[in-house]
Amino acid sequence: MSRSLTRVTAALRDAGLTGAPVELGDCRTAQAAADAVGCTVDQIAKSIVFTCSEGCALFLTAGGNQVDGVRASALAGGRLTRADADTVRAVTGFAIGGVSPVGHLTSVPMWLDARLMAFDVVWAAAGTPRHVFPVAPGDLLRITGATVADFTLR
Repeated sequence: MSRSLTRVTAALRDAGLTGAPVELGDCRTAQAAADAVGCTVDQIAKSIVFTCSEGCALFLTAGGNQVDGVRASALAGGRLTRADADTVRAVTGFAIGGVSPVGHLTSVPMWLDARLMAFDVVWAAAGTPRHVFPVAPGDLLRITGATVADFTLR
């Protein structure tokens, strides 16, 4: 098991969750993950990392949605720039395509797309582009400390 997957598994266990990561194969897009899991694309929780004046910010977005830069910047309190691969890895400990919402190396402010709250279960990356884990949206909110907000394009 990779260190990243081990860290996510430990974070889920420590949070009292029983949903274990599953290996899907290479699923670097929300649609590919949804097809592999057998759910709708909006049930895939994408972790999008931006840099800002305070460091980094993470936006958990439903798979079919895109982050609106203006709305997201207003939430973060300043201009956002999409984080590069090195920054994402340094802050979260994960490679782009496998960024989990839990098990980060450092703490970052996090916002959650309200669309994710419409489902009984959503699926999030488990630290690698090949693994995801199932989680109830309320549990995802609890374990990430995210704030539900409207930050997507309409």
